[in-house]
Amino acid sequence: MDAPLPSASDFNQLRAFVAVAGSLNFSRAAEKLGVSSSALSQMVRGLEERVGVNLLNRTTRSVSLTEAGAKLLERVKPAVEQLGEALSETREGRAHPAGTVRMHCFRTAAELYLTPMLRAFNNAYPLVVLDVTLDDTVVDIVAEGYDVAIRIGEVIDKDLIAVRLGPNLRQTAVASPEYLARRGAPAHPRDLLTHNCIGWRWPGQKARYKWEFMENGKWFEVAVEGPVVSNEKAFGVQAAVDGLGIAFASEHLINGHISEGRLVPVLEAWSARFPGYYLCYPAQRRMAPALRALIDAIRREGGGGRCPLNLAGPDA
Repeated sequence: MDAPLPSASDFNQLRAFVAVAGSLNFSRAAEKLGVSSSALSQMVRGLEERVGVNLLNRTTRSVSLTEAGAKLLERVKPAVEQLGEALSETREGRAHPAGTVRMHCFRTAAELYLTPMLRAFNNAYPLVVLDVTLDDTVVDIVAEGYDVAIRIGEVIDKDLIAVRLGPNLRQTAVASPEYLARRGAPAHPRDLLTHNCIGWRWPGQKARYKWEFMENGKWFEVAVEGPVVSNEKAFGVQAAVDGLGIAFASEHLINGHISEGRLVPVLEAWSARFPGYYLCYPAQRRMAPALRALIDAIRREGGGGRCPLNLAGPDA
């Protein structure tokens, strides 16, 4: 059976005993610990009462260790010194964050908010190691042992702290000019059922993602079909550029192709905005300094601030 962990009172009593035993002088030991001689004496007497034996011989002129005191000192002095060093290192860590922070991040979010600040963050906090998993799978970050994540607002657990990093997002259906010349443009999202649509699925899931549109203030889904389906949006966008069919992707992935004429947006009137990227992490009373440093750095990069998770936020 594991021994019970010492309480704060236990540690203070042992530290008082080690200090007195080291100098064999209550006044010098009290000065070293920054307490009064009477308080120090009470802590040592409290320890003696707990163990049931005298640990120190006291006279008006001198202090010496009893046999029991000498044996206890031999056992506890290394432990007390190690605990003291550990506490000092922890306090130092608040000023100089160190350690590993485990992060789960959607790929596009990493491009937008993580990659741009990595070098400056490393320069500022060289003792912090970022262990980053780039993956669009929706995982339970607490159960999987992650400290923090960046993902879109609609897949954030309600019990996490969520910090908005950027504007709401929008997905738009796009196709190449050649495809539209050959097949014509859909006039309504339901017309997609007669088109070649390049599918996408959430990583880790087998079913295709149903494309989401808004009509009269309400979201609805279209279960599209087509010759290609993958778990990588950029792959689908390139397939659309190559004329295979219609893809559905966020502005970050398609705006460059649209401006260069490689893709043409369709069904824009039904493409509404939805909650964008959020930094999310479990609520905690005392956050590790390394995690706090990372969160602050990403918030500065994203220009966001802590806010309640509102999945019906205004368009940006």
